[in-house]
Amino acid sequence: MKSFTTSKRVGVLLTGALLAFSSVLVAQEKKLSHSESLNAAVSKPQPEYPAVARQLKVEGTVEMNAMVNEDGTVEKADIVSGNPILAKAAADTLKKWKFSKMTEDGKPVKFIANVAFTFKL
Repeated sequence: MKSFTTSKRVGVLLTGALLAFSSVLVAQEKKLSHSESLNAAVSKPQPEYPAVARQLKVEGTVEMNAMVNEDGTVEKADIVSGNPILAKAAADTLKKWKFSKMTEDGKPVKFIANVAFTFKL
């Protein structure tokens, strides 16, 4: 029973250390507002309307967060809100966007760009 309690404590300590480390990593990434993101974008292709969404007459806005690499390319696109039928087209398009490079202390850094796509028939 004693070793189980010790293992539990070690597990809690490791979990706490991992959470603290991950929050430090997240804190290093700058998050841009929607308007800052649009200003930082140098190439902004627009999504094609998904055929299924057109047939179902689905309209709406999809808000996304793009994880932008040090070179200005989109590494990952996360859906914040919006209709799932429209979200895939928005995510696929956002991955094609290019952004100006961001630096901190003279070094290129990753950042998160907030972007919204509006689909209207």
